[in-house]
Amino acid sequence: MAARSEKMKARLPRGLVDRGADDIRAVEKMVATIREVYELYGFEPADQPLIEYTDALGKFLPDQDRPNEGVFSFQDDDEQWLSLRYDLTAPMARYVAENYERLPKPFRSYRSGWVFRNEKPGPGRFRQFMQFDADTVGTPGVAADAEMAMMMADVMEALGIKRGDYVIRVNNRKVLDGVLEAIGLGGDENAGRRLTVLRAIDKLDKVGADGVRDLLGKGRLDESGDFTKGAGLDEKQISRIEPLLGRSAYTGISNSRSKVRPLVGRDMAEDDILWVENSIGSIENARLSVVDSAVGCAGVDELEQLYHLFEAAGYGPDRIAINTSVVRGLEYYTGPVYEAELLAEIPNEEGKIVRFGSVGGGGRYDGLVSRFRGEPVPATGFSIGVSRLMTALKNLGKLDTSDVIQPVVVLVMDKDTESLGRYQKMVADLRKAKIRTEMYLGGAGMKAQLKYADRRGCPVAVIQGGDERANGEVQLKDLIEGARQAKAIADHAEYKEARPGQVTVKEADIVAEVRKILDAQKADREGE
Repeated sequence: MAARSEKMKARLPRGLVDRGADDIRAVEKMVATIREVYELYGFEPADQPLIEYTDALGKFLPDQDRPNEGVFSFQDDDEQWLSLRYDLTAPMARYVAENYERLPKPFRSYRSGWVFRNEKPGPGRFRQFMQFDADTVGTPGVAADAEMAMMMADVMEALGIKRGDYVIRVNNRKVLDGVLEAIGLGGDENAGRRLTVLRAIDKLDKVGADGVRDLLGKGRLDESGDFTKGAGLDEKQISRIEPLLGRSAYTGISNSRSKVRPLVGRDMAEDDILWVENSIGSIENARLSVVDSAVGCAGVDELEQLYHLFEAAGYGPDRIAINTSVVRGLEYYTGPVYEAELLAEIPNEEGKIVRFGSVGGGGRYDGLVSRFRGEPVPATGFSIGVSRLMTALKNLGKLDTSDVIQPVVVLVMDKDTESLGRYQKMVADLRKAKIRTEMYLGGAGMKAQLKYADRRGCPVAVIQGGDERANGEVQLKDLIEGARQAKAIADHAEYKEARPGQVTVKEADIVAEVRKILDAQKADREGE
């Protein structure tokens, strides 16, 4: 007797997530809002493929015979290495370089899509996730960087995140590079130690200033007993870096908008109590730290220019703050960098109150397009982590998709061809009236069909059996009202007699009567 074939096990690969209707609709709603802001700023949509030649993804990937660390790679029939895109910026850079002569400069574009990371998955770390980017290529001045930060602030507020619940933090990689140069960590021979220092600064939110100090020195022992080796800096070197850890430098504003110079003239209610980061203080501290570095001083000058541009446009430290502790893209950025951070305490998917932290960021990357051109091509941009931001917005109640109306269901009582044709005509008439409708296509009876409709959250069921057909009528069952009324009915006999939420109408009046029920349901929702 032949061995019974084994049933294949259905399982989702680690680091990937299945998405249901609610999540898909929430993303579409959020992306539509972001797109409106990008379009308002004059950016145009663009898109590049999910697959690129591996070498086009940049020097930021590991140089290996099989370049499959960090990215998912494979060889084509010409033995060329191809990779799933790691981000949206590198493919955009390739596209601009390939079409440079025909594109307007500056080239202002936005794009959204999936990116892939061949990394060990863990909490909040996925192998596939969505990003939404905006980039300006061809503008060297900090005005383009300022616009990116302002657009990020406008996106946050367009999504319903109020001031005080977010901040766009801005720094400059030249400041960080200048300080590292000043403490003797310049040059290619110190590249590894520089990365260790930057990684330590980047952990400020997680370990605090004392923890960063330990990581800059000999190392840090965490609560679990694990030891992380430090950068090995001495006290003098650490003291030059410490002024950059200014994330706690806040200025309180209470009862008067005129008490703090950065906010003079800003329209604030008299009873507003805001806490904003001290941009002026951050700039002054940075200048002290980079006093003997030309690169660092140039970075501080750019931060000061950015601050004045923000102020002139009405984006004070309550929205965009200069903060020299921001580290982004350890190998990527060449100038201003910015990060959108949620400050509100928000319940996560487990219901625990957490600080979501960064939901997007970017900066200036003048070297990325230049790799293909052999000439300077300045560029700046930012990327929003769509999935992370969507989770935060849903938990804040800013992405409610409960207003989506599920389809009306036409039940199939008789399955002969003539009857199916009548049901299909009802469906077609309702769809022509722009009412979402489906005909039940399963093989179950009436009771199971109604259970299906309830499970789908359908608002109305259309029922026509032999008696109704003979009279040229249909029954319309208001499933929303019926469920509400059924809760107040004591027993099954009373339920059958009451037939809650159900009316009989002429077949010719289906569209008008269904519309009437849907309008009543909408009025009830809006009145709740």
